[in-house]
Formats: sequence, structure tokens, C-alpha cells
Amino acid sequence: MKCGNCGEISEKWQYIRLMDSVALKGGRGSASMVQKCKLCARENSIEPHLGTWTGPGYGLVNFVFSYVSEILSSTIKSYNAEDNEKFKTIVEFECRGLEPVDFQPQAGFAAEGVESGTVFSDINLQEKDWTDYDEKAQESVGIYEVTHQFVKC
Repeated sequence: MKCGNCGEISEKWQYIRLMDSVALKGGRGSASMVQKCKLCARENSIEPHLGTWTGPGYGLVNFVFSYVSEILSSTIKSYNAEDNEKFKTIVEFECRGLEPVDFQPQAGFAAEGVESGTVFSDINLQEKDWTDYDEKAQESVGIYEVTHQFVKC
């Protein structure tokens, strides 16, 4: 994360989870992550609005992460088989003084087989690849070469 006030970039990975809630200073609400900049001491926060995707995930999977400075209404989007090898927004962040600069996927993703409807849960994308076998469809499924980009809205 990069501080929007002074430009300082965090040395350590910052993980954001939708289910986390931290109170903002002065009772102004809450956010999934609140961070005080080590350089300028400004309190910054970020709130994710998550999306999911469905499909076998063959080939490349590309994500677009959008970040904005105000609350977004409808942000949950699916990544379908038709979206394969295209960038598509799957998560949007409401940023208050922070700017995301890199992304490392972790566990907790989910996918659904297009033809079989088989649900694959708790997918770990830390290695940027995931494979499994769909018993109903009797074929291998996978997500390969996960890439990302950030788009400022």
C-alpha cells in the first residue's frame, strides 16, 4: 500500500479481508483495514468490495482491481469462462488515503464448473495457479497464470 499523503510504500504485505472491521478514529465508521503511515503518521483506511468468478478457468486469468475515493454501490461481479484471458474488475476498493500498488492472491477464492456446476471452494492462488479434477465433468480444471492490474476510478 502507498500512502496518498506522503507516497511512502509499506515494506510488508498488507492483507485485506472483507470480514474484518476496524473502527475509524473519532467514530467515523469502520473499514476492513486501518493503517497509520510510518513516515507522516496519517491514518489511512481501505474497504474492499469483492467479486467472484465462475467457469473452468482454462488459460490465463486476469483481474482488474479498481479503487475509488467514495462508496460504490453494486460492485460484485463474476469472472466467467467468456472472460478468460481478459482483464475484468472483480474487486473494488474504497480507498481513504491509501493506494494499492501490488497484489498477492491467497486462499479463499471459489470457482464453479460451467457445465457440471461443481463448486470448488477455498481455492489458494498464492502460486498464481490452481488445478483440480471435476468428477461430474470427468475433466481437469484449473486457473493459470493469474495476473492483475489496478485501475483508478
